Amino acid sequence: IDLLGRAGLLDEAEDLVNSMPFQPDAVQWGTLLGVCTIHSDVERGARAAENAFELDPMDAGPYVMLSNIYAAS
Repeated sequence: IDLLGRAGLLDEAEDLVNSMPFQPDAVQWGTLLGVCTIHSDVERGARAAENAFELDPMDAGPYVMLSNIYAAS
């Protein structure tokens, strides 16, 4: 996910998360959110953050990353 995202292949990175043979956890969604932060992809970042919030609502990282995406846009 990180490799695809850093290469700018955000569609492929999100497709990978969604097509995993197991349920992605907060780490996978947080990784996608991180690359959305790098590329200022607000819509995809919001989707990734929402999934991360559901899986681990006490982790402050996704909240901060989503805030940074909004601040940069």
